[in-house]
Amino acid sequence: MPRLLRLALPILAALVTAAALAATTGSPAYAATLTTVSGFGSNPGNLTMYSYRPDGLPGNAPLVVAMHGCTQNATDYFTNSGWRKYADLWKFALVLPEQKSANNSTSCFNWFETGDTARGSGEPLSIKQMVDYAVANYGTNPSRVYVTGLSAGGAMTAVMLATYPDVFAGGAIMAGLPYRCATSMTAAYTCMNPGVDKTPAAWGDLVRSAYSGYSGTRPRVAIWHGTADTTVAPANATELRDQWTNVLGVGQTPTSTASLPGGTSLSNYADKVKVYLVSGMTHATPVDPGAATEQCGTAGTYYKDTICSSYYQALDWQLGTAGPTTSPTASTSPTVSPTPSTSPTPSTSPTTGPCVRASNYAHVTAGRAHQSGGYTYANGSNQNMGLYNVFTTHGLRQTGPNSYVIDDTAC
Repeated sequence: MPRLLRLALPILAALVTAAALAATTGSPAYAATLTTVSGFGSNPGNLTMYSYRPDGLPGNAPLVVAMHGCTQNATDYFTNSGWRKYADLWKFALVLPEQKSANNSTSCFNWFETGDTARGSGEPLSIKQMVDYAVANYGTNPSRVYVTGLSAGGAMTAVMLATYPDVFAGGAIMAGLPYRCATSMTAAYTCMNPGVDKTPAAWGDLVRSAYSGYSGTRPRVAIWHGTADTTVAPANATELRDQWTNVLGVGQTPTSTASLPGGTSLSNYADKVKVYLVSGMTHATPVDPGAATEQCGTAGTYYKDTICSSYYQALDWQLGTAGPTTSPTASTSPTVSPTPSTSPTPSTSPTTGPCVRASNYAHVTAGRAHQSGGYTYANGSNQNMGLYNVFTTHGLRQTGPNSYVIDDTAC
C-alpha cells in the first residue's frame, strides 16, 4: 500500500466518524424548518398540524397559532404572512393548522358548521390538541398562547376565542366574522356579504354559550379588516367589535384612536378590543415587504402591501422586545432634562437643538413626547408617532416650550 494512502486512511476514518457523530448528535430535524407533526391527539377535525421552532427557542416561550384562509395552506401562510420573521427575531413558536380538501373543497376551515364550532369537538378540539402538544413537547408557556388567522382562518380564530377562552391570552381576527354568525354553508354567504346585524348583547350571548359557566379571564381581541373588502364585508368588523366588547364588558365607543402606517386607523376599546381598519385594502392579510424591523411579508393575492399586521400584533401581545427593558438608556422621570438646554429660547426641552431624531421610547423618556394606550404622541402638537417602542423612530422639531411637531425630513 503506498505510504501516502496509509497516512490518509486515519484521516479519512476520523472524518467518517465525525460525520456519523454529527448525524446522530447534530441539530434536531425540526430546527428552523416548518415541520409536519403527527400523533398530536385524536384529531376529530381531521386537520394537519405544522409547527415551527426557531433556532435558539428558549424554554417558556410564547406560542402563536396562525391559520390560513380559503384556497391557502399552512406553508403559504407561514411563508408570506410575516409571522416567521418575528418568530425568528423574538423567539417564539408557531403552530399552523391546515385544512384538508377532504373536509372542505376549497380548504376553508369550517367556521359555519355546528360540529366544528363547539368546545370539545371537531376542528376546535383538533386545534386545541395542537396547542397542548406544543406546550408539552416544545416547553412553550401555556399562559402565553395566541391565535390569529385570515378569512375562514379569522372566523376560526373567533371560534377558538369563544370555545377555549381558558387556552388563549389573545387573538387577532383578519377579515373574519363573528362567532356563530352562521350555522350552515348557505347562511355563511349571507354573513360574509352583506353581513348580519345583531345587538352587542345578542352577539355576546353566542360567545358566552360556547363555554357555559366560564368565569375566568377572557382573551383580548384584535380585529383587522380592509375597507374595500368585498368578500367579507367590512360590516363584519363592526359586528365583531360589538360581539367582543360586549363579552369583555366594555362599551362600543373607543377610549382612544390613532393613525398607523398604510392608511390604517386604530380604535382602542379599553385595551381589551382593538379594531384596525386598513383604508382601501381588499380581502387580505396586511403586509409590508421590506427589511426594516417593522416590515414583513410578501405581497400577493391575499397579502396586500399596506402595513405589517404581524409586527403590530406581535408588539401588542408583547412578544417583541419593545419597551423600557430593551432601551440602552433609562430614566426615572420623562419630564426632567438630564442636561441644561442650550437653546436661545427658554424651553423645558432637554435637547440642545431645535430638531432631534430618536426612537419613540427615547422621545418619551427625554420629555419630548408622551405615551398613552401603547402609542406615542408629540408634546404640544399631540401628533400620533406610532407605537411606544424602541424600533419606531421619528424626528421631532421644537416649535415652542414643550411643544414639538414631527419632522422626518429635517431631523
